[in-house]
Amino acid sequence: MVGLVPAINVLTWVSPVFRKIVWTLIVVPLAVIIIAFAVANRNAVTVLFDPFSSSSPAYAVTLPQFAIIFAVLILGVLIGGVAAWIGQAKWRRSARKLDADVRALRQELDVIRSRFAAEPQPATPEPAAYTVIPPPIS
Repeated sequence: MVGLVPAINVLTWVSPVFRKIVWTLIVVPLAVIIIAFAVANRNAVTVLFDPFSSSSPAYAVTLPQFAIIFAVLILGVLIGGVAAWIGQAKWRRSARKLDADVRALRQELDVIRSRFAAEPQPATPEPAAYTVIPPPIS
C-alpha cells in the first residue's frame, strides 16, 4: 500500500537463538518474580463494591490478594492503552488524510507524465552509403 507505514515486526529480524536468549534472560526471571509475589500474597482479601454500607454490602468479593493486584494492574494497562489510543486519534486522522493526498497527487502525476511523455520520433531513413557532394558554384 502506498503511503502506509507497515507495522515493524522485530521478531522477524532476530535469529531464533537471540529469541531464546531474550526468553531466558527476561521472561523466565519475570515469571519467577510473579510466582513468588503470588505465593507471598495469597491471603484472602474482601473487596466491597458498596460505598454506603460496609457492614452489609450489596456486593462483595473475597479473592486472594495477588489476584486483586494483578486484576487492577491489567485494568490499569487496558485503561492506559485506550487513553493513549484515543489521544492519538488526531495523528491517525492526519495520516489517513495525508495518505489520501499522496494517492491523489501520484495519480495526477501519472496523468501529467502520460500526457507530456515524449512521443516516439518517426524512424529516419538510413543515410546512403555514399554521400554525393554537389560541385562548387563558380
